[in-house]
Amino acid sequence: MEIRLLKKGYKNNEQFYQDFLEDKINSNDEYFTNEFVTITDAPDFPIYMGRGSEEEKKQAFRQAFEVIASSYIHTDRDLHLEEIFWHSLLVTKKREYILEQYPVVKTDMKQFENIVIKSFDWENYIYKCVLATEYIEDLIEDPAKKSYYYNLVLENLDIYNYIIKYAIFRNAEFLIKILTIIDQLQISDIMKEKIKGRPDLGKDERYGRRVIFELNKNYPVIMSPLLDIESLKQEVLQALSYYYDVSNIGKEVAV
Repeated sequence: MEIRLLKKGYKNNEQFYQDFLEDKINSNDEYFTNEFVTITDAPDFPIYMGRGSEEEKKQAFRQAFEVIASSYIHTDRDLHLEEIFWHSLLVTKKREYILEQYPVVKTDMKQFENIVIKSFDWENYIYKCVLATEYIEDLIEDPAKKSYYYNLVLENLDIYNYIIKYAIFRNAEFLIKILTIIDQLQISDIMKEKIKGRPDLGKDERYGRRVIFELNKNYPVIMSPLLDIESLKQEVLQALSYYYDVSNIGKEVAV
């Protein structure tokens, strides 16, 4: 499949939005560069998980993981982590799918910008899925373990989002180690919990976010991404202890 790449200027462009709705983008050369990319397969998958029940969101994530793992992740990394590629694919090849699956786009330009041409960073659902898929597929061979780690991502989305927000933590080894530690210590619920009685930290601070914040603050004195899993476990518990009583957590691990 050939995908013609957009040129800059399509964001915050009401005419671009209207042309998308009226199926006129592909026929307007002004929107495009002279560059094309070719990919073998471009199957549909959920591109937005900001709606529905928690279980519906998880199902959408699982479907996205499966499709991306079987197709898009096999392209060059420079391509599947490129914003222009995804936006070009969505507006030129996925219009019907988007209008069917996300009808709110038909009546609200802001929703179009949020669902279809959102900046490709840690807040973008495709970006979240591509990174998780790339990390797990690259590092884990056993299909059962892959499923295990995909589920851990879904059970710990808040901390996953916070991890990929920081460039120094955005790597497969660190993510897998953190998820493993959370599961071993059985602290997933704690990490997602809001911190109470600390107005100095903000209105929606959570324990997991503060743990990652502390690990980031200590870098590069403590190179958390390079630590072995047992050493990293100690650092996670130490960071958590600043905000939570860890005396009953992982008693076999000295803090």
